[in-house]
Amino acid sequence: MNQLIEEINLLKKQKNAVILAHYYVSGEVKQVADLIGDSYYLAKVATKAPQNTIVLCGVTFMGESAKLLNPQKTVLMPDQTAGCPMAEMYSIRQIEEARRQYEDLAVVCYINSTAELKSYSDVCVTSSNALRVIQALPNRNIFFTPDENLGRYIASKLPEKHFILSNGYCCVHVGITAQDMEAAKQAHPNAKVLVHPECTEDVIALADYVGSTSGIINYATASDADEFIVGTEVGILYDLQLKNPNKSFYIPSERQLCNSMKKVTLEKIKHVLQTGENEVVLDDALKDKAAVCLSRMMQLAK
Repeated sequence: MNQLIEEINLLKKQKNAVILAHYYVSGEVKQVADLIGDSYYLAKVATKAPQNTIVLCGVTFMGESAKLLNPQKTVLMPDQTAGCPMAEMYSIRQIEEARRQYEDLAVVCYINSTAELKSYSDVCVTSSNALRVIQALPNRNIFFTPDENLGRYIASKLPEKHFILSNGYCCVHVGITAQDMEAAKQAHPNAKVLVHPECTEDVIALADYVGSTSGIINYATASDADEFIVGTEVGILYDLQLKNPNKSFYIPSERQLCNSMKKVTLEKIKHVLQTGENEVVLDDALKDKAAVCLSRMMQLAK
């Protein structure tokens, strides 16, 4: 593996490429990443990277977002089949019906969405900035898509707004049940419970902290506690343990695994750097509309 890592590092320099990796990819992939973060962080740093080529180690919507924010750069996906099921869980018809029904409406899409959905939306949000962005919107009526659980959680924090929720969900986070969490709490009674807002309402009710992937890492790192039960994808454990070698982390369910994220491998990263294959290409008309949605997020999230 060391030789493969050396080859990738050499190719990065030769191709003037930067490797961006999401927290949920495997630990070995993170070893060659220049920057590691959640969706919001990767969206921000993609615009500031000086390299001409971006290798996005994550799922397809992340590659699309990087391309939307960097239209002049080459964006490569190590595996183009690494999709996010939730990103496809939306209905343009529902959006159009909501626009007809509510005059004062903002269509807000989670960043875990396709470029097509972004092109139909007014603004994009991530789990770390959704509260801030939606609070800044002048609209009272918010159509939130595609993640119902995140939308419901943000709605609970903004009672002055009226939320219309679609019924998308993250397969990984809804796989964590309240029963799983209760059992983990019984096994580790001194542990703090940290969960992602894509989890279901009953799991969120059991948490000491609810936040984005980066938020969970920051909370655990700053906390005086020594034990934590973590309600998000298992890939986060690598980063938690790296930053907190003297603390213990537990997962409540063996189902906390995103198979799409784990499709990204060192071999595939090397391949796309060598060949330039799997480039993200978007229709110009679609790209222009979707980019507005992302740009507005960047402005409102400041």
